[in-house]
Amino acid sequence: MALLKQLTPVIVAEAVEPGIAFWVDRLGFKLTNQVPGPEGKLIFASAERDGIEVMYQTRASVVEEQPGMARELDGHSVALFITVEDLDEVERAVAGAPVVKARHKTFYGSTEIYVREPAGNTVGFAQF
Repeated sequence: MALLKQLTPVIVAEAVEPGIAFWVDRLGFKLTNQVPGPEGKLIFASAERDGIEVMYQTRASVVEEQPGMARELDGHSVALFITVEDLDEVERAVAGAPVVKARHKTFYGSTEIYVREPAGNTVGFAQF
């Protein structure tokens, strides 16, 4: 079995730009890749910071490449869990994003906050 090295989520969304902006503008990620579609809007983009990478791809482009995926994408979602050094700083950065679960302490020793990113997925940030 090969050693696993990294997990990079590909978030399928109606539009790429709002999701990428969440990571770049609020959390200081760097835009590392972008693919415009025929109308000039992005159909794919990725952003990275400190070894964490997120990718966004439009639902339409996924279905265009793989028509059989249309039904698979209905109602899908992902929840991301990210360990951070300074939850106060992250909480300031995501201020205004819809809160899924307010800042709280857990039984396993972390303090966490969960917000919704623009594609509707939950992003949890935890400080241990």
